[in-house]
Amino acid sequence: MTDVVDPVQLLAALIREPSVTPELHGVFEVLEAALIPLGFTCQRVRFEGDGSYPVDNLFATRGTGGRHLLFAGHTDVVPPGDEAAWRHPPFAAEIVDGTIYGRGAADMKSGIAAFVAAISRAPADGTISLAITNDEEADSVNGTDKLMAWAAAEGHRFDFAIVGEPSATARVGDSIKVGRRGSLNGQIRVTGTQGHVAYPDKANNPLPVAAALMLALSGKLDDGTEHFPPSNLEFTSMDVGNATTNVIPASALLRFNVRYNDRWTPETLVAAIEDVIANQDKRNCAVEFAVAGRPSRSFLSDLGGGIETLIETISRRTGIPPELSTGGGTSDARFIVEYCPVVEFGLPGPTMHKIDENIRLSDLEDLTALYAQFIADYLG
Repeated sequence: MTDVVDPVQLLAALIREPSVTPELHGVFEVLEAALIPLGFTCQRVRFEGDGSYPVDNLFATRGTGGRHLLFAGHTDVVPPGDEAAWRHPPFAAEIVDGTIYGRGAADMKSGIAAFVAAISRAPADGTISLAITNDEEADSVNGTDKLMAWAAAEGHRFDFAIVGEPSATARVGDSIKVGRRGSLNGQIRVTGTQGHVAYPDKANNPLPVAAALMLALSGKLDDGTEHFPPSNLEFTSMDVGNATTNVIPASALLRFNVRYNDRWTPETLVAAIEDVIANQDKRNCAVEFAVAGRPSRSFLSDLGGGIETLIETISRRTGIPPELSTGGGTSDARFIVEYCPVVEFGLPGPTMHKIDENIRLSDLEDLTALYAQFIADYLG
């Protein structure tokens, strides 16, 4: 019989590998050492190109037939910043008073450790796979998106997926994310005519036009939907490159982000923004609008099947049904939903990306137990 994996020891070993995107160090060796004795076949898949850095990914699978459960996550972490500011070294995995410290403790090496430990505890038929990338915290170009396409090309078909990102608010299991808002970044350049402030009649100041556009576009775009909050457009910067007080600038560059619900697509958002711009008084300024980067679409997973079973599992073990949330930013679940229903289910994450990032060991054990029960309930 295979030994049961200790989630605390596995998490500590993962934290000790400083896997800042996209550098692996030894983090995949740690995972393979835990997964292979559990009967998994592990494959490393490397992707590169598309204007981003090369990335190593890990795909592990066990079993054939029956339902196919996928667990997805990332081993990469954000940089620790000023390490002297940490009371506990960011890659030492120090444990003090029932709390483990380290970069990635909350986001999201703990989710991976809990799931691997749960597999070692849960009797299950069916098939289990893990799709682990080391490119979620930065570009997300050569990670989960390409790994899922590769797995599909290899013939893998998934029935349900869990992404182990932090999802809880106050306690493990109080909230799961069943969808995500979309995200679109854009920029608007307003170009006038540079000139001396004492002779405004000989210039054309772009700033009043830029300010009017900001007021016209900012804020709520709708009243929300059944499962999503209102869509919202927020300007994040306005740059004119003007270091003096006696020059009217030639142009202003506005940058913004839209977080949007399932009433919108990137295409309908672009059309709506273009319509607002077209109907503004431009005062003879030129206005150029462009989408920056690749938008992510909103999604809502099928609330039956795996999500229904997960709700029942959490309710039975904690006594309280979880909140079904679509809040927060984006995650790699946006890539997985194209292949199967997906939910984000992990620990509370109040310290993620912070100095002295940490989690409670009791939470790690609770998550492991919930994962193990769900594996047994879903795969039977």
